[in-house]
Amino acid sequence: MVIDERNEIMNMAELTLKIGGYIWSLPLIIIALFSGLLFSVRMGFPQIRRFPDMLRYLFKSSDSTEGISSFQGFAMALGGRIGVGNIAGVATAIFYGGPGAIFWMWVIAFVGAGSAFAESSLAQIYKTKTNGEYRGGPAFYIEKGLKCVPFAVLFAIVSVIANGLTGPTIQAFNIADACKNAFGFNPVIVGGVVAAVFALIVFGGMKRIGKVAELVVPVMAILYIVIAIIVMVVNYDRIGEMFKLIFTCAFNMNAVFGAIWGQAVMWGVKRGIYSNEAGMGSGAHAAASSEVSHPAKQGLAQAFSVYVDTLLVCTATAIMIMSTGCYNVSSGRGTEMIVSGLKGVDPGVGYTQAAIDSWIPGLGSAFIAVAITFFSFTTLMSFAFYTDAGMSYILRKKDEKIQRKIITVFLVILTAIIWFGATRSNDVAWNMADIGVGLSSWVNFIAIILLSPIVIRVYKDFERQRKLGLDPVFVPEDIGIDNAEIWDEITETKYADLLEAKEKAEGSEGSK
Repeated sequence: MVIDERNEIMNMAELTLKIGGYIWSLPLIIIALFSGLLFSVRMGFPQIRRFPDMLRYLFKSSDSTEGISSFQGFAMALGGRIGVGNIAGVATAIFYGGPGAIFWMWVIAFVGAGSAFAESSLAQIYKTKTNGEYRGGPAFYIEKGLKCVPFAVLFAIVSVIANGLTGPTIQAFNIADACKNAFGFNPVIVGGVVAAVFALIVFGGMKRIGKVAELVVPVMAILYIVIAIIVMVVNYDRIGEMFKLIFTCAFNMNAVFGAIWGQAVMWGVKRGIYSNEAGMGSGAHAAASSEVSHPAKQGLAQAFSVYVDTLLVCTATAIMIMSTGCYNVSSGRGTEMIVSGLKGVDPGVGYTQAAIDSWIPGLGSAFIAVAITFFSFTTLMSFAFYTDAGMSYILRKKDEKIQRKIITVFLVILTAIIWFGATRSNDVAWNMADIGVGLSSWVNFIAIILLSPIVIRVYKDFERQRKLGLDPVFVPEDIGIDNAEIWDEITETKYADLLEAKEKAEGSEGSK
């Protein structure tokens, strides 16, 4: 009976890996890099030039009865971005792609900030109001911007699958696995507790999710980075060698890792997108719910969240693992290894736990268990919100009361999946998550590339107003954008003073 169960798990792992391999083939890597470069170049690399604005707009807006504050939107999206991908995902990238994979994670974060700006701005432009709260995301901007309902429905369905069915399994599994390794807790019990706390928060609605994310995410991210800095200081003599290894492997200049150079690029981009979600479309749901006067403001705030996720948190993990030598690298040929620093340890949270244990024995398992619990739990909260947004679109023609009942039932199913996922195979959980992320990424990258002229127009409008010394306010008609009627109400009722200042400044400019 046990053998049959193991064979079933192995077969499922092989099947899901094969499906994921088709989805995550070279074309998706190319379209991800192309999308980021397209927006970065066309907008003049705002991820560099507008870096001060990224920070400014994080804290400038406040919440309202309809929406959350810009910082809460940032924290909610960051909660979705920072999760198991930042700890276990970095480990798997190194295992399959070698040290060079870290460089390609940085690349996809830098150019991906352009894609994050695009999808978040589009979500703001075409957001709507459902049950008195702002909702939006790829399905909404595909319908209103591209005027293609079937494509929008496709994304909504894929989004619900990725965030409500396949995504939660890897988060729940790694929480349970980390707690089992550190404290000996039963995964079934851990899964039950996580599911119960999850239900307590998410059934309180968007506001409760936003407030919890606002409190938990920054604290855990800062604490995690501080621990990484301490580990780096302790192993300061290896830092130069570590970065040299990353760069030489990234550009296929290291003979030892030359055979897996292609894997370095693929796994770096793959795990980079899984971690920071730039272009996947999920962060756009949180962006749409924020209360801002111009879509570009939230676009810049969300672009910054990509930096925090990958350039800070993922890099922190890489530094801990590589500076201590606590990692393995597969040759791609069965069980043969290129590097074997942790014999018998599967790629995942164990690498980071071992890295911290090398500094203070016994601390790593406990700290990473706590970190991954908080990181993964905030990701699960974000998944609930993204699932809500996707279901809201699918059910948009239904009565609001019926909508809420169906969505509530689906959130109950999501809660059960979290419990179920806590006991699943690591390989199956990762493969299922990869399938969900890959499918939604395909649809959303195509959509934002087709909508790029609108993104560029909105960004240029923002830049023009900033050059006039204004606090930008969005008037869709001024730049020829339709199907964004909600902004008439938003601008006239909440930002009338900014609108008046804009009209005066433009009048003065026109009379010159």
